[in-house]
Amino acid sequence: MTRIDDTFARLKDEGKKAFVTYVMAGDPDAARALSIVKGLPAAGVDIIELGMPFTDPMADGETIQLAGQRALESGMTLEKFLQFVRDFRAGDDTTPIVMMGYYNPIYSRGVDRFIAEAKEAGIDGMIIVDLPPEEDEELCIPAQAAGLNFIRLATPTTDAKRLPKVLQNTSGFVYYVSITGITGTAEASAVDVAPEVARIKESTDLPIIVGFGVKTPETAEAVAGVADGTVVGSAIVQKIADGQSTEDVLAFVKSLADGAHRA
Repeated sequence: MTRIDDTFARLKDEGKKAFVTYVMAGDPDAARALSIVKGLPAAGVDIIELGMPFTDPMADGETIQLAGQRALESGMTLEKFLQFVRDFRAGDDTTPIVMMGYYNPIYSRGVDRFIAEAKEAGIDGMIIVDLPPEEDEELCIPAQAAGLNFIRLATPTTDAKRLPKVLQNTSGFVYYVSITGITGTAEASAVDVAPEVARIKESTDLPIIVGFGVKTPETAEAVAGVADGTVVGSAIVQKIADGQSTEDVLAFVKSLADGAHRA
């Protein structure tokens, strides 16, 4: 059982949906980002997705791309990312952290070394968007053997033929991408999401968490209501980009969390 598994078990007992947030490590700098991330659990966040900046983020919209650029310019590296997680863990040993990023920095560091360091730092799971199921031997299977969840994305274009392959080695939860395209663009629709979540649930017992296009407390509540929870990323990252204070960013996060938890 990972922290992710424990969290979903607790939420099920409490009759609550999960609220997940995405924040880019090092945006706009390591200290500011850490102060925000440390405040997320008290604002109602159940699971933290922590972005590892990369120079060619193919799945990310402009808001996340710019956050990655700011993080890289502030000096964020994979080494510093791991230390960022350790610094968070010094005060929080229960909130799950999912690293979201790309394979190149992991490959460059060495898979075995990275997995050992990630586990030691306190990372619970990974979403590596440019590693398809056909490449599971690269990272997914070794990571899961070490006790790390490997979370896969399903999308509106993941058809009945493809879905079993996507789910094959997935653990922790399934991240359903509510729109076709990149992050931070269209608004998610609970009406459109509901049948897709139901379809995926026919093939897995894992929780289904819906992200992309969730920007308001009302949408968070509606989307969480037809799934096991929801993710908000770009809307929060934009508040950081706008220069809002840590307190204001966390107040916005709390409003989103309250929406998801009302579902």
